[in-house]
Order: sequence, then structure tokens, then C-alpha cells
Amino acid sequence: MGAEDKNEQQSALTAGGRLRVAREAAGLSLAQLAEKTRIREKHLEALEAGDFAALPGRTYALGFARTYARAVGLDDAEITSTMRAEYSGAMPEAEAPPAPAFTPGDPARVPSSGFAWVAGVLALIAAVGGYVWWNNYYSPAAELPSLLPADTPTPQATASGAPAAPAPAAPAQPSGDVVFTAQGTGVWVRFYDGDKTLVEKVLQDGESYTVPADAHDPKLRTGHPELLTITIGGQSVPKISEEMKTVKDVPVTAAALNARGNAAPAAQPSAAPGAQPSGQPAPQPSSTPGASPSPSASATSGAPAPHHVAPRPRRHKTHGETVTAGGVLPAGVPLITPPAANGGNP
Repeated sequence: MGAEDKNEQQSALTAGGRLRVAREAAGLSLAQLAEKTRIREKHLEALEAGDFAALPGRTYALGFARTYARAVGLDDAEITSTMRAEYSGAMPEAEAPPAPAFTPGDPARVPSSGFAWVAGVLALIAAVGGYVWWNNYYSPAAELPSLLPADTPTPQATASGAPAAPAPAAPAQPSGDVVFTAQGTGVWVRFYDGDKTLVEKVLQDGESYTVPADAHDPKLRTGHPELLTITIGGQSVPKISEEMKTVKDVPVTAAALNARGNAAPAAQPSAAPGAQPSGQPAPQPSSTPGASPSPSASATSGAPAPHHVAPRPRRHKTHGETVTAGGVLPAGVPLITPPAANGGNP
């Protein structure tokens, strides 16, 4: 037996030699096998020659051997076991970590590029859909204002006892089709009548929706009421809200929207002519000399009216006149002194 035959028999006993023999028996070249297994051609040559130093490591050597054995029809478990023993004998110091969850180089366990693209697109769609859903359903919202009109104030009597003047009549309410128009891009709305959804969509800028006239109790839910203008029969009415917030179960019939827009504060009662404003003191009677108090003031106070005497005009005496307590005596008139209190005796 020649030396070449002996070497071939010894190499056939190794895992790499068995892989080479099986490849040649299958009529495959290294290039064809590399394309089939997706393993680089130089690594296949290293496996067949037992050159473990040319391989990336223990884990990769065993994975390549398993894939090679499956491609040429050998028992992959037996080849892997033989390759593991040969690798440990040739490179005992290279102790590799535990094998990963998948075997490198195994095309059957590596996800394809198409699967990765599909997974990425699905993740992006889920993220965008989640953001839109959160923004429309769970954005910060406040309590909705009441849609009922304010209570009508009871006419109050004025200070004179006369009823207050009635409030001016409210203008005629519009009637007709109720139309909502978006004033911005991407306004999500949902109109529904009880459990029945009339429409649920995203309105674009300038797009309108007319509430069906035969709807029994239509209502609205949206996250952007400030971007929705409302007309009834072509006449504008106030918006649901002037700020961004989530509103729901808002009645959108013409009657409900008119009642919402016409709600106004109660009118203040007007004071009757001559009535004294509340909190102001009553006017005091005039204290002009010579003026007599009014009978109504005396009757109100309950006391007799004081008697006011108008002062006489004073004049300067002339030559020869005498000044007395009662006035000025002309010249030539004698001054008569009254008798004393003791019987007229001086």
C-alpha cells in the first residue's frame, strides 16, 4: 500500500475527510457548495483540511460542519460530534462560550431579509396607529359646558313696586341642515345616533359633513372641536369649544346647538323713575331760611315740624332815630319804658 493511499484512508476517518468524500460523490464543487450553504469557500476548505485555526471559532466550526453534513446527505449529529472531538484535540486552549440560541451559518434558522422588512413595516404602522388613537381618545380634556339654556330669571319688583321691564325678545333661531366644516388638516370626528355610527373619519381642511335630517338623536365625539365650524341652514353658530380638548356625547341637532349658542346671562332689573338706588342715603330736607318742611317729611319722622322765622332785614339808623329791641324809632317818637315787675315802682 502506497503512502498516498494510507493518507487518504486516514483523512477519510476525520470529519473533514468524510465531508470531502461525500461532496465529491455528490458531484459538487466547493463554489457550488458555498452558494448552497451560504458558507464562504475558504471556510469549507478549512473544514475539509482540519485547519481549525483558519475558522472563526469553535461555535462557528461546529455550525459549519452541521450545515455541510446536511447539504451532502451525512448524519449531521455524528459529524458534529466527531468535529467537536477533533477541535478539542487540536485546540484545547480555545474554550468557547456556550452555543447561542441559533447556529451561525444555518440558513434554515436565520430570518430572511423579506421577513425583516415586513416586521419593520408592521412595527411602524403600529406606532403611528397607536399615536393617532392616543391623541384622539386620551388627550387632556375638561368637563363639557352645559348645553341647556340658563334658567330664566324671575322678574323682580323695583323700589316703587312696579315690575321690571321685560327683557328684549331673542332673535329668531336658524333652522335647516346642520353642517360641520374642518378648518385644519386631520380632524378626526365620529357622528353617531345611539349605538349606530353615522360616520367616523378624518376630515381634511375645508371638508364638510352634513348631519342626516332623519337622525333621531345625533351626537359628536372629537379631539379638535376648535377646528370645526358649524352652520345651521347656512347660518353660522358658535363652535362646540374654542380650545383643543376631547368632547363626546355632544348633541348636534339644530335645537341643541341653538340652545347652546343662545344661552345668555340673566338681565338686570331696571330701576323705576324716581326710585332711590340701593345703598344710597335718602336726600335731606332743605334748610334754606324761610322754607317750610314738606308735609311728607314731617309725617315720616313722626315729630312736629320746627317753626322757622325769617329774619327781618337790618337797616342803619339815621340822625335822631332811637334804636330799641323792637327796632328803630323815628325821630321825635318818645321811648316808653314798660313798668317793672315789682308793681311799677322804680
